[in-house]
Formats: sequence, C-alpha cells, structure tokens
Amino acid sequence: MCYLDTASKNITFHKMHLTGWILSVALVFGTSNLKIISAGPLHAQCKVEWYFGIPCRQVYEGLVTQIKQWRTMSSCAMGGQRCLYKLQAASIHFIAAKHTTPFKKSVDDLTFRLVSFEFFTHCHVSAMSVSESWYAIRDHGTNYCNLYNLMEGSGLTDAPGCKEITSDFLCTQRSSADCTVY
Repeated sequence: MCYLDTASKNITFHKMHLTGWILSVALVFGTSNLKIISAGPLHAQCKVEWYFGIPCRQVYEGLVTQIKQWRTMSSCAMGGQRCLYKLQAASIHFIAAKHTTPFKKSVDDLTFRLVSFEFFTHCHVSAMSVSESWYAIRDHGTNYCNLYNLMEGSGLTDAPGCKEITSDFLCTQRSSADCTVY
C-alpha cells in the first residue's frame, strides 16, 4: 500500500503563523471588516507528489491504460466517479486528461509530470487536478479523488516504494475525501 506522507506539520505551522498574523491585524485595525480564512487554494484543485520504486514507463502505461478503461459511463454503474476520463495528450514524461463528474457534469483538468531518478529505476510523479468551474471553491475532495482513483485503479498504489505527499493546503478538502463516492 502506498505510504502517505502529508506535509501537514510544516503547513500547520505556516497556517498557525498566518492566523496569528491575521489576528494581530484584527486587534490593531478592528474586526468589523476582517474575515479570517484558512490558508490554502482559493479554487478547487489538488496537487499530489507520488514516488515509485518502478520505472516511469510502467507508471505511464498504468495511468494511460486506466484513463482509457474508465472513459465511458459504464464504469460508474456500481457508484462512485471512476468513469468519464478522457485522455488529451500523452508522452512518457507528461499526461493530460479531463474528468467529467457523472451527475453534475463538472469538468476537471488533470496533468501528470513523470520524472525518472535513481538511474531510471524510480519515478517521481507531480500530479494536478483543477476544476474548470471558476466559481468552484469546495469540492469534497473530488480533485484529489480524480488523481487517487487513477493511481489505485491502475494498481500503482501497491507498487514498490509508493509514497504519496500532499496536504489540505495543497489539495482542497483532502482529509475529508471519500474516493468511493467521488
């Protein structure tokens, strides 16, 4: 199973520091016009870093195959949102796709950047999912699930050396994501 390393310790410190700064400003200038917000993306999106102890060619093939397998609505017949993926572009170092949610028909843009390391025996993947809807702020972890579901469906979460790094700061509502639903 993929080891999850949330970058939450550093993020928590920065959130506390930011919150302390906002509270200081509120005390100096008053609170009537100040709303305290949580640090993080202002638009529904998710950024995840994955590390694998397998070559990027295997990661690439697994992701592209999974995107193609989940292109129709039929793969969502049992529930969830593991369907309606569309491959936009693919090379050994970059994959672009779209995911359409089956009911609301919201569209998210997905990118995967693959970089080999350790003499081409390991792969680092920087993945991003961003909602196309300009007004989307909260997404119940949908953008995280767009990425994670592909990783899990392709079996990459069970690959040797699998390590995932993200946080709620980098990934809208990551900690409350239920990828069996989204």
